Amino acid sequence: MPRLTSGRRHTVRFTLNGRPVSGEAEPRMLLTDFLRHVIGATGTHVGCEHGVCGACTVRIDGALARSCLTLAVQAEGADVRTVEGLAGADDTLSPLQEAFRQNFGLQCGFCTPGILMSLDALLQETPDASEEEIREHLSGHLCRCTGYGPIVRAAVAAARSLREGSHA
Repeated sequence: MPRLTSGRRHTVRFTLNGRPVSGEAEPRMLLTDFLRHVIGATGTHVGCEHGVCGACTVRIDGALARSCLTLAVQAEGADVRTVEGLAGADDTLSPLQEAFRQNFGLQCGFCTPGILMSLDALLQETPDASEEEIREHLSGHLCRCTGYGPIVRAAVAAARSLREGSHA
């Protein structure tokens, strides 16, 4: 990790959704701000800035992380995956994204990127996740629009699709 000196900018390099990226960051710049304002990856949203709402959820070296609680310099050399990395190389929706589309799993869409990242991790680890497991996994996310019903239906449909090898 680069040495941190107050007020001095540091070059931060990591892999973002399979491609190398780099940019300059102040020592206390948050990963959300680095992704959005330096790299231009605006899919990760900033909600509460306290790690409570889950809108900023990304994966760092495979682990779920709140990017509003992570300094950009902490991502040095890491493999970072954001919602932009869920779609296929040809921009086709992933089975989870397609299930959200078909089941009306979003309304305003603000919380959706973080929810998708969390559910993607869950379904990779537990492709046969039950509705109860999905609900438990979503407990770290706040959605003010949907009441969670459509989100849960979409996640259940995506899990079924993944198990059957079809696409939502």
